Amino acid sequence: MAVYTLPELPYDYAALEPVINPQIVELHHDKHHAAYVKGANDTLEQLAEARDKESWGSINGLEKNLAFHLSGHILHSIYWHNMTGDGGGEPLAADGVGDLADAITESFGSFAGFKAQLTKASATTQGSGWGVLAYEPLSGRLIVEQVYDHQGNVGQGSMPILVFDAWEHAFYLQYKNQKVDFIDAMWAVVNWQDVAKRYAAAKERGDSLLLTP
Repeated sequence: MAVYTLPELPYDYAALEPVINPQIVELHHDKHHAAYVKGANDTLEQLAEARDKESWGSINGLEKNLAFHLSGHILHSIYWHNMTGDGGGEPLAADGVGDLADAITESFGSFAGFKAQLTKASATTQGSGWGVLAYEPLSGRLIVEQVYDHQGNVGQGSMPILVFDAWEHAFYLQYKNQKVDFIDAMWAVVNWQDVAKRYAAAKERGDSLLLTP
């Protein structure tokens, strides 16, 4: 059976300075993300054991654990590629990401409106969670979602293309309890090329998602 593996970072630990210091990147990737990978694999083994023994007393907890760890793995895998040391600004047609820029304007009225909504959604997520820009295939538009922990409060079928990690482990060593300062700083490292590729891929896959007979 296939197992999940921790992906390598697409840059070195210091690549996102000064927005995110190397210590945070190392701990976040090598410890926290790795823990979600291990958790997903361990839960799959426990579910296989439950099937073999036809023992379903812990099924609710196991399904919740799988969703938690697998979603954490997926969101972090997107997160690392959503960032680059020479990123930031806003998506522009001159940079080859005009389709994404047009979609943001169409869905949110303006880039400024989108930026404000994702910033607020990320900074005000209760407890631990994420702010997410997602492609919603039923309408073909972009939406902003708040993800509590690693799942929940999302439109079914929506595909994340830009994620802001608002868990304390993503920023506390550097920004202390100032989550909003971290979210504001994150805009300086957004890799719009990566987001645009994810948007194009989501549109292509979303068009084939049969939501009605």
